[in-house]
Amino acid sequence: MTPSPVKTAIITGAAGGIGHALCAEFTAAGWRVIGVDRIADKGKHQWEFLPFDLMELPESPAAAAFFKQVNRICGRKLNALVNNAAVQVVKPIGEVTTGDWDASLRVNLLAPFWLTQRLLPMLKAARGSVVNIASIHARLTKANFSLYAATKGGLVALTRALALELAPEVRVNAVAPAATDTPMLRAGFGKDIRGLKRLGECHPLGRIATPQEVAHAALWLASDKASFVTGTVLDVDGGIGVLLHDPEHN
Repeated sequence: MTPSPVKTAIITGAAGGIGHALCAEFTAAGWRVIGVDRIADKGKHQWEFLPFDLMELPESPAAAAFFKQVNRICGRKLNALVNNAAVQVVKPIGEVTTGDWDASLRVNLLAPFWLTQRLLPMLKAARGSVVNIASIHARLTKANFSLYAATKGGLVALTRALALELAPEVRVNAVAPAATDTPMLRAGFGKDIRGLKRLGECHPLGRIATPQEVAHAALWLASDKASFVTGTVLDVDGGIGVLLHDPEHN
């Protein structure tokens, strides 16, 4: 029996909490993984790493060099593109700068578009898929998250539009996590351990997500097990997205 060829995935934001889990889960499932991040990854792992700042997209010498490397590594086929990298600006509207908007738009929304566009021939050749890591903030948000909510909402809309445009050759889906236990989230709470615990208790399942749980969802969407799934936004939110907060009946 001829063994199945190894599938290849490109995963952005590979140095972050969810990004690292994505790379690990895809690698454990037998995929060849190319992790991408602007932060140099010096850790020991089983996947390849390409340093690249998504702010360099779509056209720059750095972008040209990046795509040249991708072509060398992947050849003519790419089975999955996982757009995970994100910038989260948390500021009152009066403090938001043009630089904040530029970074949020270019990393959270435009980079997934440009990467999909440039890698589309390889994705089509493999009849592969795109998995966008969106957020619960695309539809349920809170004060001071206007940039993050707007760009993640745009990413969900882009997911659905591209699912139609790229079918049947390429599937396009998204994962929308709620609060996830990453170093970035914990840093936001600092020493407020009780606050972090209360955040988990707000979810019907009584806790926040692990990065691995988000990665499991993304891996399933990229796999052949989801071969009839496209244009879907998969909530990984512990049930908080269906919770009604009634001030009279908590």
